[in-house]
Amino acid sequence: MNTADQGLREESVRQSCRLLRLPTVAGQFTRMANEAVKQQYGPVRYLEALLAAELEERERNAIARRIFESKLPRMKTLEEFDFVQSPHISAARIHQLSEGGYIGRAEPVLFIGEPGTGKTHLATGLCVAACRQRRRSRFITAAALVNELVEAKHGNQLSRALGRWSRYEVIVIDELGYVPLAEVGAELLFQVIADRAERMAIIVTTNLPFSEWPQVFPNARLCKAMLDRLTDRAHIVETGTDSFRFRRTIAAKRGSRGAPAAVSEERSSASP
Repeated sequence: MNTADQGLREESVRQSCRLLRLPTVAGQFTRMANEAVKQQYGPVRYLEALLAAELEERERNAIARRIFESKLPRMKTLEEFDFVQSPHISAARIHQLSEGGYIGRAEPVLFIGEPGTGKTHLATGLCVAACRQRRRSRFITAAALVNELVEAKHGNQLSRALGRWSRYEVIVIDELGYVPLAEVGAELLFQVIADRAERMAIIVTTNLPFSEWPQVFPNARLCKAMLDRLTDRAHIVETGTDSFRFRRTIAAKRGSRGAPAAVSEERSSASP
């Protein structure tokens, strides 16, 4: 077959791939065909490898799309979390959660601890893990969710907004307790949480122990109902009080102060 015929056939394959929506096959079939000839692969093995490449790329794209749609403020994974700096947090327990069993069982996950102790990182990591399992997930702060719901209520769009939130398989509500909520906002937040009870998974981070939740929810009965929904069959992880960010900052400052001293000692030892 001459070069012109070869080029026409390759373009025909690419055209067919465009119609069949197989972009990875279109981009790799020539290279993989040459590799198959070198390795003396048969046509079935070549086709198997080509289709596997297409499936792998689709899987990567699907996961990337799920992560993008989850609207994470920052991309943080559980692999990046430093469990050595937080020895009281069980790495085995977090990794077990990352497998996603709590999603199928619609069990809440609560991270409780002071600011800087890794709550948001762990919640984000679980959200990324859910996206990798092709779960439809969404991350939002408690204040932003309340604002969205209040605006929807004022615009007569509350039912639509609540319906949208009910379709996520996993939602992460970050920073619950950082800002006290007005009664209307607390009621709307409770509605989202109550709608998911025993139906869909929810992850919450908070800096307040349960005894202090009445500071956030002024209606005592609503506060009790909220705790009842969130703690039922929940995985409660306490992240502690010692801020990892604060310790990292102190360590960095000590390191910067120690560097000139080390240089000075080197110079003095090198002097005659």
